[in-house]
Amino acid sequence: MKKYVVITGASSGIGYEAAKRFAQRGKNIIAVARTKEKLEKLKTEIAGAGNASAEIIIKMYDLTEKENIYALYNSVKELDIETWINNAGFGDYCSVENQNLAKLEDMLKLNVEAVALFSALYVRDFANKENTQLINVSSVGGYTIVPSAVSYCATKFFAAAFTEGLSRELSAAGAKMQAKVFAPAATKTNFGNIANDITNYDYNKAFGTYHSCAQAVDFLMQLYESDKPLGIVNRETFEFSLSDYRFPYVQKPQTLQKV
Repeated sequence: MKKYVVITGASSGIGYEAAKRFAQRGKNIIAVARTKEKLEKLKTEIAGAGNASAEIIIKMYDLTEKENIYALYNSVKELDIETWINNAGFGDYCSVENQNLAKLEDMLKLNVEAVALFSALYVRDFANKENTQLINVSSVGGYTIVPSAVSYCATKFFAAAFTEGLSRELSAAGAKMQAKVFAPAATKTNFGNIANDITNYDYNKAFGTYHSCAQAVDFLMQLYESDKPLGIVNRETFEFSLSDYRFPYVQKPQTLQKV
């Protein structure tokens, strides 16, 4: 039976590069995004790079709509999904006081709701299948609050804390699936344009130091190949490391709720 890697947000940036990289390894890809043209471009590029043996299934869904989360999952759950990567998301550089509330709603839906629901659905069906992985893309901003990006960081704190906790649950239950957090720092994608509501975001001016999508996916693949629950970029040095859990976790049974 064919095995598949699901990647949300696959039409650009880290998701686009990750789809190409997994296809190079002969993995069958389910690429998810809103824009058919960009997904078709990805499919053509993968085939043109000599990866014709990899099957590329494209799925067009707007994941800010809850019904689409369930529709997408139901459309692929009968396949043998080896890895699910929740990569779709966006940011917002703005004070909480001045945030566009419609944009905030969509950010919460995509960065929090979609991550949680896809994770829960995937774990229910695949937790006890050999060599399965759930990788949720957070951010170094999911471990450090960044001024002017408080709401965005909070969504990524959710992704990081939720996934670390889920990873511990799976381990304690003896499940075969691994859940992992990928936490990149500044990466040259369309993120800067969307976060700032502009079209010409200058990463050299804004950061000076940043990673390319190819570099970020190099890190992602290291995490994929490891047994560590976290792959994180240092915000100051921009060095990548594989890490154990970062969030505190209650270990003493006497302090837990009595059921």
